[in-house]
Amino acid sequence: MRATQSLPFKSFWSRSLDELSRLTNIVVKSENIKGATGPREIHNFQTPESVADCKLLSDADVGGSSTAHLDWVPPPNTFPTATASNDRKPYTPIPGSYARFHGTISLELPTDRREISRTGYAGFRTLDRPPTIFGRGLWDIDPYTYLAMRVKTDARSYFVNVRTESVVPLDLHQHRLFVKKPGQWETVLIKWNDFVRTNHGKVIEPQTGMLRQKVLSIGFSTTDRKPGPYDLCVERLWATNDFDEAGVVETDAAEAQLKNKHGEKVKVTWGAL
Repeated sequence: MRATQSLPFKSFWSRSLDELSRLTNIVVKSENIKGATGPREIHNFQTPESVADCKLLSDADVGGSSTAHLDWVPPPNTFPTATASNDRKPYTPIPGSYARFHGTISLELPTDRREISRTGYAGFRTLDRPPTIFGRGLWDIDPYTYLAMRVKTDARSYFVNVRTESVVPLDLHQHRLFVKKPGQWETVLIKWNDFVRTNHGKVIEPQTGMLRQKVLSIGFSTTDRKPGPYDLCVERLWATNDFDEAGVVETDAAEAQLKNKHGEKVKVTWGAL
């Protein structure tokens, strides 16, 4: 696996000014009393720098043979790299661009590490947010009902993974990523309350609610362990309360392998193309 080249986040003061603007907007609109009035962006891939703000993971980290790549894909007739235009400022959005997470899954075990008995996985996640003048960089998504994402997948199965501050650092909150039309762009909404706490892929009992005020990162991973290529494209991730913003309909995911903390089947919402 070749890791994505690391580039710095926005500067400390730039991040702090962004956070000050966000907090001021909350006070001006009385959102701390009335609730959130609009969506909150979590991560978008409309800049070349956005993929460097993510971390790749795969069984290659323990000697496996799966591969993982995260490439920034610009729209047609657009410069392909961050340095191709001297006039462009870092983190300037380029509409129509996205990230492509792709590679090959292999079940081959490392020959020099007999303690490794399972391979065949790959994933990526956003990096932990760096601090601002207001403290540690965390996402507070408590005012929102849904995690929304604009994605295009192949026919393989994927998990959406959410990391929060936790007593057990390896705990994840996971949900299957369901799409209606593989190979086409879709807007998918998942209720934050439908994520299930896991550790090393196993559901933890008893379940506890997600610490929604302290989200560290969000990512995706393969789930089916089938050898061969995989391909997942992601344009953006955001938190929202607007169930109808993409013309979504709620569908019972009867085939879900996960259940929520009440033992009920997980549900997922799909958006119109």
